[in-house]
Amino acid sequence: MHPRVVTALAAALLALAPLAARADSVGPVKEAPRPTSPVRSAEEEYNRGLRSRASKDWAGATAAFKKATEIRRRFPEAWNELGYALRNLGRYQESVDAYDEALRQRPNFPEALEYLGEAYVKMGRKDDARKVLERLKPLDAGRAKELAEEIAKAK
Repeated sequence: MHPRVVTALAAALLALAPLAARADSVGPVKEAPRPTSPVRSAEEEYNRGLRSRASKDWAGATAAFKKATEIRRRFPEAWNELGYALRNLGRYQESVDAYDEALRQRPNFPEALEYLGEAYVKMGRKDDARKVLERLKPLDAGRAKELAEEIAKAK
């Protein structure tokens, strides 16, 4: 391949790299360099939500994750975190709705499945939690074990 073609392809791949970045609740999302602007990106809002979550500021986390999903509708990690924050506020049905959206966008999302099952447990819907557990088992044994323990502890 001609060196100019290789250089052009490399440049194109580097330009697309930020689009391929995947958010995860274990850490911040890398943000693409951009000019200073008073308008925050979905990634900035997501990261703000993670900081609020770390300090157990559930209202702040909810606001940030909600904003992230408004800026970028297709952001399953932000929907999952929104569900988590809402669940910690006791807003269970809203949390289920957020988890459902995360799972609509990424059907085999183990964290969202575990959290959905835990929301069902909080709502007294153990049968629904068990159905989620069956979906989760082949995807993530560790998370499935945690959910099974939550179901077993529920009255």
